[in-house]
Amino acid sequence: MLRLAVLSLAGAVSAVGAAQAVAVFAPSNHLEILTLRQAQPVPVQMDSSAASVSKSADGHYWAQATVNGSAIKFLVDTGASTVALTPADAQRLGFDPGHLNYSFRVMTANGEAHAAAVKLASVSIAGAKVADVDALVLDKGLDTSLLGMTYLGRLSSFEATRTSLILRP
Repeated sequence: MLRLAVLSLAGAVSAVGAAQAVAVFAPSNHLEILTLRQAQPVPVQMDSSAASVSKSADGHYWAQATVNGSAIKFLVDTGASTVALTPADAQRLGFDPGHLNYSFRVMTANGEAHAAAVKLASVSIAGAKVADVDALVLDKGLDTSLLGMTYLGRLSSFEATRTSLILRP
């Protein structure tokens, strides 16, 4: 499934302001665009049926997630087909970045990098929990981990409003 996600062509994300970009080049030369903006995570609210991430002052959705039992700050990126982790976040989750197989080439705003496929036991945002989530660890080029479609696409639904992102498990 991760190979299909990496090989698929993600839609380009239109954004206001400067952004870092990560492009994953698969063997078939398909391109995946991941966007990144730096900000602080916004508290997540939960109602009876859905988790809600408030839009931050910069206009983006930042979420504090529990991944494999550890807290990780993510930029929620609906244009990213995979969850992308920084080496520091990967290490916090128990992966040894020095011993991963970085078999995917990626292009970031800071230049070329490589990515390794990993499996996350669980990702949860205020009760919107998904098990066995495919992710990529980038060896360099990301300042913050990205929460992409390998998590979001496994929810029953998600919806962006003018003030929040609603996640339905």
